[in-house]
Order: sequence, then C-alpha cells, then structure tokens
Amino acid sequence: MLAPGTVQTMVSLVTASEALDFLRSLQPSGVVLGLEATRRLAAAVGEPQNRLRFIPVAGTNGKGSVCALLESVYRTAGLRVGLYTSPHLVRFGERIQVDRVPISDADLARHVSNLKAAVDRVGGPPPTFFEFTTVLALCHFAESRVDLVVWETGLGGRLDSTNIVTPLASVITNVSLDHMHVLGSTVAAIAAEKAGIIKAGVPVLTAAMDSDAEAILRYKARELDAPYFHLGPAEVAAFRLDVGLLGPHQRVNGALAAATVRLLRAFLPVTDEALRQGLARAQWAGRMQVLQRGSQRIILDGAHNRAGVEALRQALTDLCGTARPTLIVGLLADKEIGLMLGQLVPMAGRILTVPVANPRTLGSEEVRSAVMATGLGRPVRAASSLAEALRWVAADPVVLVTGSLYLIGEALEILQRIPTGGGDERSLNAWGATSDGSGSERTPPEINGHGSVSATGIS
Repeated sequence: MLAPGTVQTMVSLVTASEALDFLRSLQPSGVVLGLEATRRLAAAVGEPQNRLRFIPVAGTNGKGSVCALLESVYRTAGLRVGLYTSPHLVRFGERIQVDRVPISDADLARHVSNLKAAVDRVGGPPPTFFEFTTVLALCHFAESRVDLVVWETGLGGRLDSTNIVTPLASVITNVSLDHMHVLGSTVAAIAAEKAGIIKAGVPVLTAAMDSDAEAILRYKARELDAPYFHLGPAEVAAFRLDVGLLGPHQRVNGALAAATVRLLRAFLPVTDEALRQGLARAQWAGRMQVLQRGSQRIILDGAHNRAGVEALRQALTDLCGTARPTLIVGLLADKEIGLMLGQLVPMAGRILTVPVANPRTLGSEEVRSAVMATGLGRPVRAASSLAEALRWVAADPVVLVTGSLYLIGEALEILQRIPTGGGDERSLNAWGATSDGSGSERTPPEINGHGSVSATGIS
C-alpha cells in the first residue's frame, strides 16, 4: 500500500492503442452496487483525489455546458484546471483534459499500465469502464498538479463513481425525465439520486425549475446542513453577462456558473473581468455547434431527451428565425421517441433518418416510421448511414443534426476529418448495451426506500 498522498508511477507497459483495447475489454460485471470498487482502486494508487479540489456538476441537461463555463472562467483567471466529462464525442482523451488539452497518448498508456497493475494487486471483480476511467482521471489530474478539477457526474449522483470526492461546492443544473429505467420514473425519484452529490456542510447550487425536484434538493441540503442556493427565474433574468455558448438556455447555465464562481471566491479568487471573459470565451463541442461547409451551415446539437429538444427548439428559433432547416435525426431506442419527434419534426423542412453508432440505436426505417406517425406531413427519407445522409443534403443551405451525442461525435469525425490514432474510439462509448458509455452500472437497478433507483451510469 502506498503512503497517503502519493500516486504510483511505473514504466509504461502498453502502447496507446493497447491501452484503448484494454478499456474496450472492460464491461459492466459483478453484482456489487455502490462506490466500493472505485474507492478500492483509488486507494490502491494512493488516494489521488485527496490531493485535489473539486466542483462536481450533476443534472439531467446542461451539466456539460456548466462544466465548460466553469473551466473557461477558472482557466482565464490563471488557474490550472482539470476537466472530466463524458461521453467523449470522437476521441477518448476528450474526457480527461488539463487546461483544455486532452490527455496525451503517452500519459494514457502509462496510467492504464499503472491502474491495470493495481487492479491485479487488489483482486476481486474487475472494475467497470467508468470506474477505471474515473480513477485514471484522478491520477492524471494529481500528477498534473491542477489547482481545481471541474468534475462531471456520470449518471444520477448518489452511487455514481465520481461521488468519491469531497467538493468545494456541489452544482446540480436541473432535473427532468431521462434514463428512467435506471434512475426512476418520476422527476422526484431522479432528483433524489442527483441529490446524492450533496455533502454535509458543503454549499450546493441549483437552477432546478421543477418544484418537486427543487423541494427534494432543498430538503437534502437542509438534512446535511449544506448551504443551499437556488437560482430561480428572477436570478436568471438579473444575469447580464455574455455567454459564449448559443441558445437562451445557456443564460441559465451561465447564471449558475457565475453564481458558483462568486460563492467560491474565498477559495478560488476570480476577478470580475476574468469571470466576464471566461464566460464569453467558453466553447463546448456538439451543443448548438455551427460548422460551415462552403456556403452550407450545419448545426450540431446532442439533444437526446424532451428537455434538451425544447432547449434546441428555442435556440434554433433565435439562430434561424422562421427558416426550417433540413433535419438529420438518429435516436436510441430507450428514449421518448414520440415526444421527442413531436418537438423536432415541426422545426424541419425535410427529414432524413439515420442509425446511431450504438448498440441501442433505432434503425433508420424505424425512426422514419415514427416520424410519419407524428402526422405532421414532413417529407422523410431513411438513409443507411450518416455519411450517406450528409451526401444527400450537400446542396441544402441549413442542416440540423441531432438526437444523440453519439451521432454528433460521428458527424464531427466526418465533417472535421478528426484523426483517431487508436481506431474507432467512439466505440468506447458503447462499452455496455445498457449504459450510455460513461457510467458504472454493475447490476440491474433496484428500488430503494425513496422509490428511486440505485445504479450508476450517464445522465
């Protein structure tokens, strides 16, 4: 066992390609729910989380955007910032960044070697993909001597692998329906799981608008004597700073990020100017991201649930006015297909349906049938692949690609010709057919005493 506060290092035994192959080999397994496996692996490499400061961010939608905003502000203020998010869009290294530089292939190979050796020493059931990569991130951030880690929760919060850290403040963006098969069938049940990141005496900030969810978060904070800050419509309306991310919903995320920064100034000094510049400069790929392909404008947005599609609709109105773009849509089978398409189809002039590169995808013909079932009368055609659909729309002036973050990753790989040295790294997001590529689901979910679900994964 290593002395507290140290991180084991050893000569790399694998190449980056071999490291990625090892990560692909990790599958959800065993029957143990909770954080024990992550804690055990972290302990085997010297508890790297104890050398770091964290702002964890949970929520149904917007948590990636809030992470990007916080990271940009603190980096602008001169801090060295670690950023942990999931899933990645194209390359695995997107998940683990220092000052927005993804982990290098050499560092990835070395950390995988170290952790694989630790797994062999510890024994017991092998860790899941997300348990392993969460500890890998901790090791990289500790070794990089970051000043702060902006730490995105995978699924829920209570039993998510990321929940082994002690935060400076906990941030919960919002709570709405998504991943109901894992987190519970009501907003209240889902809120109870996300409230699991609230810690005794540690401030918590939220912009949750649902009254049931907000009441549960407030109750949990009171139970743990955690200072509670809720940003309602009045607080968001009073927010006056520019945000570099497109869409009116980013005003809410910007207000929440700014409130977090102001609350923590005693620990992490940030000037008003750094706050202003950091929010204005923030970037977050795949969320209302606009690409130009000659004279064609392509909008990429990873909306994948009702709330996300509603935010997309509002943002698209601001961006395109009354014009109706061509819609390329791919969906996963466990989403609220009818409700999502009921929101998406009216935005479109014509529609192309595509499969998503994920085991849980709906076929393009299935999505086409679901589009027709809306009865909204838009012309719709099924494509065999996203690449084919993009060829078919090459002459259309404005194209919207949406429905899944995995589809957005494929679009970025095609449109920006992003090289992937380790083969198809997007496939790492599909490591388990019952998860979205970022969680640590070890067993089918079981109902706890509050009517919510005990499991882990991505939210």
